[in-house]
Amino acid sequence: MQAHVYAIPMRNRFRGITERQGVLLRGESGWGEFCAFEDYTDTESALWLDCALESAEQDWPEPVRDRVPVNCTVPVVSPERAHEIVAASGCRTAKVKVADPGSPLAGDCARVEAVRDALGPSGAIRVDANAAWSVDEAVRAISALDKAAGGLEYVEQPCPSVPELAQVRRRVDVRVAADESIRRAEDPLRVAVAGAADVAVLKVAPLGGVRRALRVAEACGLPCVVSSAVESSVGLAAGLALAGALPELDFACGLGTLSLLTADVVDQPLRPVDGWLPVPRRAPAPSADLLAAVTANPATSQRWLTRLDRIRALA
Repeated sequence: MQAHVYAIPMRNRFRGITERQGVLLRGESGWGEFCAFEDYTDTESALWLDCALESAEQDWPEPVRDRVPVNCTVPVVSPERAHEIVAASGCRTAKVKVADPGSPLAGDCARVEAVRDALGPSGAIRVDANAAWSVDEAVRAISALDKAAGGLEYVEQPCPSVPELAQVRRRVDVRVAADESIRRAEDPLRVAVAGAADVAVLKVAPLGGVRRALRVAEACGLPCVVSSAVESSVGLAAGLALAGALPELDFACGLGTLSLLTADVVDQPLRPVDGWLPVPRRAPAPSADLLAAVTANPATSQRWLTRLDRIRALA
């Protein structure tokens, strides 16, 4: 199997990183992408590799729709930049990152207000706290952000644990979505989030691929939103395959994330048009020229290939 390590600069710091790195794998059926974040253990990262191998070596389940609605993603930027991102996206739903270290609640509210101005009254706004708050902090922040937004669609992972999510859910009128509580659970097929959340956020790579994520969706018994892990178009295709195969899709998906990267590896990137993305039947093949332009330096490549070999050995 061929392996190509890439390093693509990000437009803004996101999850504490300024460069997205990963490995593109070519198998018998096509291409897959392995890009587990550095804070994932080898055991957790093995599921990301399973997803990449499924894409490179198997067919995906048959879709039930040919396109999916997507949200734009607003990182921790100034209100002016947030407005520009949303206005240029063509999306009617925006996901706003909040609770970043060093980002005060007042700044988060100003960013959300700018997003509302860009979307207009009919657009949907969701916020993502990445498990940063305590229960009391979450209740206070959600109230302020809901007011700033003129109504939030939902708040994603306000606190770290499922019991904390349940407490927040009982104390606020905004929907609560579970993300890390599902994808970083010891067994996502068994984690009981139905009493703690109104929405399940599914990321196909950390859940182990399209088929396994479909089983997680069925087991959690909640409306699902498919979100990306900031992959190239190769990895995004797997998320779209999951969104395309879900029996029901009530919310826009968080798959319009190529705007967070300064480059891509395919000739026809999976960028939203008027807030929609097509459901592909296979991951797109990288362009040799584009891949060469983002090939990681030798030290980074060796680190990723060593990590890949180490995780493969766990199988």
